[in-house]
Amino acid sequence: MKKVAILGSTGSIGTQALEVVAQHPEKFDVVALCAGRNAALLAEQARQFRPGIVGIHDADSAVTLKERLIDHTPHILAGPEAAETIAAESGADVVLNAMTGSIGLKPTLAALRAGAQLALANKESLVVGGALIAGACTRPGQVVPVDSEHSALAQALISGRHRRGLCSPEAASDGETEVSKLVLTASGGPFRGWEAAQLADVTPEMALKHPNFAMGLMVTTNSATMVNKALEVIEAHLLFDVPLEQIETVIHPQQYIHSLVEFQDGSTVAQAGPPRMLVPIGWALSHPDRLERVDTPIDWTHAMSWTFEPLDHEAFPAVQLAKRAAASSATHMGVYNAANEQAVEAFHRSEVPFTGILPTVAEVLTEHDGVPAARADLDAVLEAETWARARANELLGLSADRARAEAGAR
Repeated sequence: MKKVAILGSTGSIGTQALEVVAQHPEKFDVVALCAGRNAALLAEQARQFRPGIVGIHDADSAVTLKERLIDHTPHILAGPEAAETIAAESGADVVLNAMTGSIGLKPTLAALRAGAQLALANKESLVVGGALIAGACTRPGQVVPVDSEHSALAQALISGRHRRGLCSPEAASDGETEVSKLVLTASGGPFRGWEAAQLADVTPEMALKHPNFAMGLMVTTNSATMVNKALEVIEAHLLFDVPLEQIETVIHPQQYIHSLVEFQDGSTVAQAGPPRMLVPIGWALSHPDRLERVDTPIDWTHAMSWTFEPLDHEAFPAVQLAKRAAASSATHMGVYNAANEQAVEAFHRSEVPFTGILPTVAEVLTEHDGVPAARADLDAVLEAETWARARANELLGLSADRARAEAGAR
């Protein structure tokens, strides 16, 4: 039986992970849960799964959490360090990091240093601190991806020789591989097929209408701008050690094929499954084994059509901007992510238009000098992030001031 700790247990990935655990009580023992601020749901989860440790990021919510767990006495941690402490000290065999944002970096590093298998759904921690994470791994294959695209790539790579990257259980210094290309699929978000000019009038409400999934504000907006896919491209580069120029994105609205691997002999291997997250989550928790009855497979007795379209990089420049950032320095992607988070928040406050999000990120990137990989320790990464947030807020404040002035002039 595997001991499991779930960070971000009240979010979409966390709640589905607990569904998988509940289906297989003989396989998993939940030893720790941690959430951001949803004390009510966290308390409900704690009563059901009886973990020994429960953490909550928002210290003010800890009072509510304790009141709701008065009949159950786990060790309760409160504050920004709760997730990191759980990752380091819970004794879990598997730590599922389903947090959102780069605040997941410290818990990711703590889980790896503790020797736990890391089921990684927090793409931002890898994108921001890729070299740090590689250095914190205690064994090859310690990181197992949860994102459906990267889970698909990891599964498809089994079909050929690829002894490279964080996910390879037999990583070799010679980098032996038969892979010629990775292809990540994307739904296209709510604005699939839109031209650049049409995006000027997008409202926050429109951006939150994802065609297939119910996700949080940041992830859903990032899907609309294609920033989410840009982060996934960089994540694939870091997980599997495939050059950025050999990673492509294709729009696949039905989302049954989660990603593809093209091999050097011309064959392409795809991983297909329902457009849900249960299988990737189950595979990450049970890796290297597969669980039974995790999800309903595709019904091949019914007719269906799957389509593929190229990504319009003019309307959605996020992927190309991320590739340039990743190639610039060890801290540019941390700056990319931090500036984007500030711009998205400003967009939802109606302080910047939808089409102002990526230009803000691009401007902050041009001003960042970058830190070489040899000097990119945790302090340097966090310092670059802090600077990027402050500079993005300055630029966004100027944009908001201009918008108010123009509105007053009208």
